[in-house]
Amino acid sequence: MSNSSNRRRGAALGAILLAGTALSGAAGWLPVPAFAQGQSQQQAAAPAVAAPQVSLPGFGDLVARVRPAVVTITATEHAQTGQAGSPFPQGSQQDQMFRRYFGGQERSQGAARPVQALGSGFIVDAEGHIVTNNHVVDGATQVKVTLDDGRELPASIVGRDPRTDLALLKVKADAPLPFLNLGNSDMARPGDWVVAVGNPYGLGGTVTAGIVSARGRDIHSGPYDDFLQIDAPINRGNSGGPLFGLDGSVIGVNTAIFSPSGGSIGIGFAIPSNLVSSVVTQLKQNGHVERGFIGASTQPVDATMARALHLPKAEGALVAQVQQNSPAARAGLKPGDVVVALGDTPVRSPRDLARAVGNLRTGAETTLTTRREGQEVRLQVKVAALTDQQDASKAEQGEDGQRGRLGIALTTLQDAARAGLEVPRGAEGAVIADVQPNSPAAAAGLQPADVITAVGGKAVRGPEQAISAIRDAVRSNDGAVALQVIRDGQPAFVAVQAPSQGHSGGTQQG
Repeated sequence: MSNSSNRRRGAALGAILLAGTALSGAAGWLPVPAFAQGQSQQQAAAPAVAAPQVSLPGFGDLVARVRPAVVTITATEHAQTGQAGSPFPQGSQQDQMFRRYFGGQERSQGAARPVQALGSGFIVDAEGHIVTNNHVVDGATQVKVTLDDGRELPASIVGRDPRTDLALLKVKADAPLPFLNLGNSDMARPGDWVVAVGNPYGLGGTVTAGIVSARGRDIHSGPYDDFLQIDAPINRGNSGGPLFGLDGSVIGVNTAIFSPSGGSIGIGFAIPSNLVSSVVTQLKQNGHVERGFIGASTQPVDATMARALHLPKAEGALVAQVQQNSPAARAGLKPGDVVVALGDTPVRSPRDLARAVGNLRTGAETTLTTRREGQEVRLQVKVAALTDQQDASKAEQGEDGQRGRLGIALTTLQDAARAGLEVPRGAEGAVIADVQPNSPAAAAGLQPADVITAVGGKAVRGPEQAISAIRDAVRSNDGAVALQVIRDGQPAFVAVQAPSQGHSGGTQQG
């Protein structure tokens, strides 16, 4: 090969390496080397990649319209022993997350001194009504609102609703205030873009964006859980802030996150705007929320329970207990009934029943459609008012795990009492004296001292009746047995999946 050819090859290779160096320098935010300045205009202007066919939406115009109505809330309260309140059961994982990341600060163990909690909110009318979370202002002795333009205004609490973690405030201004419209959260779909605006870590006016990840989330904060799950980053201080759709309407109120680390990991929850609208309307009119009450405790229906109760589907609200002299009792609702509809609203779970009952007002009359012993039964119920000591519907779930071999030893109430087991007075049935380890009964959560009062909806008065009824249920329901038990004075249903051929092994084995 000639020297001239080698020189030409070497020059070409050098050009490739130099071009690579120039590109690397540009990617690393380094100045373009002098040798690259001599390239032709056509080469310099050539794009590195093809232009995208579809561009992502920008949120600047939307944010400019809505941010003037988003506010920062500062709640002042006296320090007390313990932690700030949260809407979740005390000591639960959700309670701990709320206290740490949303619901204020640790309270001093020493002398009382004022402490402050920061949150977010948004104005919903020109008169100055502001929506936020209840846990932001719960226990506050003074509330201050900072508007987007920097003005600070004192706020009064119009009303609070701990069950949905919502609160309504009111400020007075010299002129009408900018406000936001509540949209239709039922139109929000998984995958839709959303924008959150709030005050995370005291950084007011912060904007984050993401999508709706899921609908109808239950985070075990109460019977009315129906959260939108979003991946738009929200953090401590975002509580009470608005979640927007692309049309600028509010489709949710940012309320909670799931985070093992304390920061956003893309799992946030917002209260749907349709629920917010209903609560805010009542708080504005009455200062409190009125909900319906029928007096029935319910639990979910799983596949085993559905077979045991001859249900076509594993859905509905299984009635575990009916309170005496309650609307449900007067309507004729019984333990073992499975509520499948309230009026025209289908009931697929206890949460569905709780929300449907809660939306009704005192004195309203409606129809409970239930399944009882394989037949549809329609009952007329007149709704009462829910008080602070009552729940519209309580999901008393059985323990997980309902497979394997069946094994329980039964005894009479009298023998159980003589053996030192605590049994409820006046109860009739068979007492579980022992539960075989690794059996379906153990997996279903049955325990010694549980009193079996009914099998498959039929009352039993002693061990022999219970054993006979269990064997009949095993043969007729492909091994699925529904037991009604009393534990610690509370009734509940437990579904057990037994071998279909039954089991022998002693007169007290079921």
